[in-house]
Amino acid sequence: MREEIIEILEDIIMERPDDINDCETLIDQGYLDSMDIVALVMDLNNNFNVAITVNDLIPDNFNSVAAIEKLIKRLQ
Repeated sequence: MREEIIEILEDIIMERPDDINDCETLIDQGYLDSMDIVALVMDLNNNFNVAITVNDLIPDNFNSVAAIEKLIKRLQ
């Protein structure tokens, strides 16, 4: 799951941190903007067969690969 999340992020983020796997500030440091989040949510929904809702759209759920993985596991 983690590798697939990283692949999705690498496809979406143009300017990414040196080690995306360890970055815990994807939103806070501007690596992901609002349009990126929309694309990310669509890809995550499709690839992992989950339904990310408006209530899930908080920075804590998308600031790191680990946070995204935790969100997906919770929704599966």
